[in-house]
Amino acid sequence: MSQTSRPLLEVKGLKKHFPYKQGLFSRQTGFVRAVDGLDFTVNRGETLGIVGESGCGKSTAGQLILQLLEPTEGEIWFEGRNLASLDKEDVRKVRRNLQIIFQDPYSSLNPRMKVEDIVSEPLEVHGLYKGSALKKRVVELLRLVGLDEHHMSRHPHEFSGGQRQRIGIARALALNPNLIVCDEAVSALDVSIQSQILNLLKKLQKELQLTYIFIAHGLPAVKHISDRIAVMYLGKIVELADRDSLFANPRHPYTQALLSAVPNPDPTQRKERIILQGDLPNPANPPQGCSFHTRCPYVQDQCRKEAPKLQPQANGHLAACHFPL
Repeated sequence: MSQTSRPLLEVKGLKKHFPYKQGLFSRQTGFVRAVDGLDFTVNRGETLGIVGESGCGKSTAGQLILQLLEPTEGEIWFEGRNLASLDKEDVRKVRRNLQIIFQDPYSSLNPRMKVEDIVSEPLEVHGLYKGSALKKRVVELLRLVGLDEHHMSRHPHEFSGGQRQRIGIARALALNPNLIVCDEAVSALDVSIQSQILNLLKKLQKELQLTYIFIAHGLPAVKHISDRIAVMYLGKIVELADRDSLFANPRHPYTQALLSAVPNPDPTQRKERIILQGDLPNPANPPQGCSFHTRCPYVQDQCRKEAPKLQPQANGHLAACHFPL
């Protein structure tokens, strides 16, 4: 397969189990299965949305892809190279093409640094620009995200939340990455500002030929920006499909419940809200069989005994369900 035709990112059997300790002597008693077997690809130039409840493992998956966490098991192939097999120096070089936009635009920026220093730091660390060329590059990046040269001398506390996130985006763009992980990049912003940042991300993707993994728990934001959407539950992907197909015809009961909670802007149209009973199970002690069976309104005996695999469905979806809708 040629370099241009193969996916930019391939994730195979990815797991991350965190050990936990209990008791007087803090002995290890088990593992928290934050990510428990992910398989997916991301093509060049597309946006893959990853959505699910808090604690489902979506942010951990993003950190594993960025090599901020070491996987317990599995492979992460980026541009034809298995990141898990690289040494620290090679990972450092590859990381130039892997960047992140953090959730909180307040805590992700150093309050003691000026904007010029924040944006220029990755360029200096990798030795790409110096002197006047460095300053020129910072100005270019700020203008890309809708800020001006006069913002360079200010500190983060002098900006609004939306402006701070624009600074974070400029920093992520500094090294000309191929893949950017947007980890809840708009969830901390006002709704009116969210749309501005989403439109900016789409504009930058078109201009710079970027690829995104867009992690969020808000389905409207995911729908606005994503080409395909992966729905996660308890460390696993339970459904994966293109955006329009997923919203029009969800095949997994959990996806159906998530979509039923999205407000409808048309007051004349009513839809039935699906209320899931119970809480998200403990990832340190997941249920046997299908991980969703404890909350599923359609549960059957097979669901309690056998874990379903993520398999193709009739309408092109991938769904991990014994009895897809």
